[in-house]
Amino acid sequence: MTETAAPPDAGATTPSSAPRARTVRPGRWRDFSLVPVILVLGVIGFIVSPAFLTRDNLVGVVQQSTELGLLVLGEALILISGRMDLSLESTIGLAPVVALWLVMPAHGDRFTGLELLPAWTAVPLCLAVGAAIGTVNGFLILTLRVNGFIATLGMLTALRGLQVGLSEGRSIGDVPPSFAYLGGATWLGVPAAVWICLALFAAGGAALGYLRHGRALYAVGGNPEAARAAGIRVDRLTWIVLAVGGLLAAFAGILYTGHYGAVSASQGNGWIFQVFAAAVIGGISLKGGRGTLFGALTGVLTLQLVINVMTLAGVPPLWTQFLNGAIIIVALVISRFAGGGKQD
Repeated sequence: MTETAAPPDAGATTPSSAPRARTVRPGRWRDFSLVPVILVLGVIGFIVSPAFLTRDNLVGVVQQSTELGLLVLGEALILISGRMDLSLESTIGLAPVVALWLVMPAHGDRFTGLELLPAWTAVPLCLAVGAAIGTVNGFLILTLRVNGFIATLGMLTALRGLQVGLSEGRSIGDVPPSFAYLGGATWLGVPAAVWICLALFAAGGAALGYLRHGRALYAVGGNPEAARAAGIRVDRLTWIVLAVGGLLAAFAGILYTGHYGAVSASQGNGWIFQVFAAAVIGGISLKGGRGTLFGALTGVLTLQLVINVMTLAGVPPLWTQFLNGAIIIVALVISRFAGGGKQD
């Protein structure tokens, strides 16, 4: 008489049946939930003005999305990790100012620099300043255990004050050609900043979707204690993401400077509200662990199209802020029902 093997216990888990970490798939429908909004804005823009669909206007909209897009890219990565950084708004202005302060001539007419380093070092210096700001934020949040919102709010204010102090409240022109190149160059008939922004979003999306550390970022944002128990170095990964966020904000400052030919005295002022709006309507959760960079990119495009349509429609500037906020709320509602998922 042969014995039949007893069936496995229904409550037991085998390695093959154990739950696996959720992999982010760029093809999920909710990643495209803002696409209908973008199409509707396109139709409205064409009705408002035939100039909306001209090449110059569309290229202008996309180029103006690059600086904000890099800030949103950095903030999206930080939000996915379960943190937030308000100081990106100031980093986009301060990092270029510090870099130019170190390299520009000490006998300038409008802006006096230290002339400590050659002009070609301005770009790496700017990126280093941005990464250093993110690193300091990581020290405050992860080592000193200061509340992240308050710490980065304080950094936002301090960095803005430092920018005003170094620049004496004035715009800085006559920047080195190497510093202005990326923001003003054209590659294959399209601004170089657009190619760079798309490449960085694609690289970030691929890293989140297919690399081990990218997938770990979702685990850290979703449940840091469980991620730590699984062997993920939560603090180190979070620290790296904060530094990358600062670096991307500094890079946005380089593109902005090249685009307009100068570092504006108010560069980035008030942008943090647009950054969070674009991230949230793009599906990035403020609680961490959810969202994709494609969704964040569509959020950026939605905001820029709103601004462009209002400009073409001749909306008085006094009403722009109200209408911008109202349309963001409408876009959130449409995104909520089109995506079929709860927004956090």
